[in-house]
Amino acid sequence: MPSIKFWSLSASQNIQKRLLNYAVGIAESLGAELIVANIINVRDVEAIATIATMGYEVDSEHYVSGIEEDRRQTLNRILEKISFPADKLHTVFKVGHPVEELLKIAVNENADLMVMGIKGRSNLEHILMGSVAEKVFRRSPIPILSYRDEKDAARLKKRMGLS
Repeated sequence: MPSIKFWSLSASQNIQKRLLNYAVGIAESLGAELIVANIINVRDVEAIATIATMGYEVDSEHYVSGIEEDRRQTLNRILEKISFPADKLHTVFKVGHPVEELLKIAVNENADLMVMGIKGRSNLEHILMGSVAEKVFRRSPIPILSYRDEKDAARLKKRMGLS
């Protein structure tokens, strides 16, 4: 059975909903299962551990469990409004470097297609930090479909001088 992988790192709930709806539509039309991957960036976890060494009462274990719970609740709220068979839906939560974890999940889950969105960073942020999506595009052994919502499409057209 073909499998579609939908990726969500930390986009807003509205963007996640539109992206997930898009991925669901593709999965339904292909009779595919849907794998929802969510990566908690290890750099964030390391930052929490550093803060804890400064005497603040925080710890990375509670941070990770809190983030995962929050993201699961957000995903569940979105999925309640989408009619996709539960037996064809698989969620994966990982802590790590997003690019590496997404590629590992794609290979380990034998995904046939990955659907990704963009975060819409400025050019400066992109130059300084790079883009997870761009790095995944360059390194992925499977096809990737790049999703754009209306806001992203309008911003990109404006940048090209087309609107």
